[in-house]
Amino acid sequence: MATETLHWDERGLMPVAICDARSGELLTLAWANRAALDETLQTRRTVLYSRSRGSIWRKGESSGNWQHVVAVSADCDRDALCYYVLPQGPACHTGAASCFHDRLLEPDALAGDLRRAIEHLRSTIAARRTSDPDRSYVARLLRDGIDRIGKKIGEEATEVVIAAKNPDDNELIWESADLLFHLLVLLEARGIDPDAVGSHLLQRAKT
Repeated sequence: MATETLHWDERGLMPVAICDARSGELLTLAWANRAALDETLQTRRTVLYSRSRGSIWRKGESSGNWQHVVAVSADCDRDALCYYVLPQGPACHTGAASCFHDRLLEPDALAGDLRRAIEHLRSTIAARRTSDPDRSYVARLLRDGIDRIGKKIGEEATEVVIAAKNPDDNELIWESADLLFHLLVLLEARGIDPDAVGSHLLQRAKT
């Protein structure tokens, strides 16, 4: 990023939107000065400027809830920034994942539900790896290995095709959810981040 062409305000500050790099969720709205941005770019950790304290603020310095910065973008006027981060703990001092948790209007149905569902599933599946297989279906699948998971994917794929030939949309949605769930379990079993699949799809879209 060419930082020399950024437009800082009269106080030498710029608003910073901090977004979850995986889900796209807005986590925090804060401020940065040039020193905070330079340190962020150098360390790939969220560094901001506290207007109340009048000093640099390194996210997680006291709470331990730091953020790995995977990308930084400037807006079209180059007077606002967005940090795309992988949060290592809650973003909000209240313990909430996002500072924007006090909703005044609930989102419309289906507004990004697939993205949020995949992010929830990927974290839940990873957490269940160490669960008791007698109590957790995911843990049992991971214990049984690739052959067992692959068999389930084959069964679910067949059921998706059958559902697609029937007029009931709900059946197709249900079976598609089952297929996607088991595919995420397979990726976890192989140690593959689902984002790698997303990156590959985006590369295909460019060709």
